[in-house]
Amino acid sequence: MFFSVRRVSVVLTVALLAQLGLSLVTQPKAAVAAEQVDLKLNVKSAILMDAASGQILFEDRADTPLPPASMAKMMTEYLTMEAVKSGKFSWDEMVTTSQNAADVIGSGGLLALNEQVSMKDMFAAMSIYSANDASVALAEKIAGSEEEFAKMMNAKAKEFGLSEQAHFINATGLSRADMGKYAPKELQGETLLTARDAAIIAYNILKDHKEVLEYTSIPSKKFREKDKTPMINWNWMLAGNKDNINFKKYAYEGLDGLKTGSTDDAGYCFTGTAERNGMRLISVVMGTPKEPTRFEETRKVLDYGFSNFESKPVLTAKQEIDSLKTVNIKKGVATQVPVVTQTGVNFVVKKGATPDQFTITAQPVEESKLVAPIKSGDVLGTVKVTYQGTEKVANLIANEDVEKGSWFRLFFRAIKNFFVDMVTGAKKE
Repeated sequence: MFFSVRRVSVVLTVALLAQLGLSLVTQPKAAVAAEQVDLKLNVKSAILMDAASGQILFEDRADTPLPPASMAKMMTEYLTMEAVKSGKFSWDEMVTTSQNAADVIGSGGLLALNEQVSMKDMFAAMSIYSANDASVALAEKIAGSEEEFAKMMNAKAKEFGLSEQAHFINATGLSRADMGKYAPKELQGETLLTARDAAIIAYNILKDHKEVLEYTSIPSKKFREKDKTPMINWNWMLAGNKDNINFKKYAYEGLDGLKTGSTDDAGYCFTGTAERNGMRLISVVMGTPKEPTRFEETRKVLDYGFSNFESKPVLTAKQEIDSLKTVNIKKGVATQVPVVTQTGVNFVVKKGATPDQFTITAQPVEESKLVAPIKSGDVLGTVKVTYQGTEKVANLIANEDVEKGSWFRLFFRAIKNFFVDMVTGAKKE
């Protein structure tokens, strides 16, 4: 079977665009078809994404909706970190274990009814050990009930621009049948995600809350100091497992997250992320038949990415653009101001890409904004870089101050321009 790299695109949110000074579409869109690749994957779906831009490097049935199992907890992680970062909660706040949290089946089994644990420790249990009880407890703490939290998950899914099939019914990824009497009353159906959806959630976590890696990279940790045995991370591929006799054959250089998942319906799934040579990739495999298989197939996907692609800086910050080194301004001491790029522009490209494969064009902002006084750093134009159907746009900024010209200076400049125009017009006639 052949799998095509069909979408070279970006999933940058408005917040990231503002920080980077870029202007891009926010979700993947079809681009120029790339070469076909056969990775011989034993999966129901898979995808590979550049974590910096959201550019898709490889996909296999990536838009097929499937049960994600505990990979759904990535959204629980995102909303928890968002709630703390916003100031609504603190990591030191205590969370009381409800009957629902204490009764939930599956991974975890750490909490007793009415036991109180800090949000930070609950989050660690969820991120390291995929603890269902900790996930439910956090959901109830943040939203009042698990079903209300699931509604928040669905709202965030729309904000991220996930597929129409993306749907959450709980904080854990368990099936409705496994929830028993705690199954939601208002939310129908089952939790479903596409591989692309999972990658986009991971992308947003790494963009907005990269501190999650401080937890997901931990191979093992005791939930309580008095516990006899530690929580063992279900992610066998962690780089930190390179010396672990049980997992060292799976350990992958640079891999520090992100979320495993398995149920009878979902099979074995894994959203992984690894960084090498300044390039971070996100991989998703769904529906593998056995637990080791999800890591073996992830290795194939990541190896393909790191072997065939590289992060290439096309433009650097503070760089001159040959086609627009200066911008004309009005009412200034000077009539022009030099401009440079506000930020760099990087593309993830096939190794060996040559400069002639990139098209660079620049233009000033509208004339009404090109009026002195001008401060260094003011946005005076844009530069667009195009590579194989993907466009990235960076701001061009003033590289020096230009003061407003005096009335006297502007008056005589106007006279000069008047006579220059007369002479130029006469020559044309």
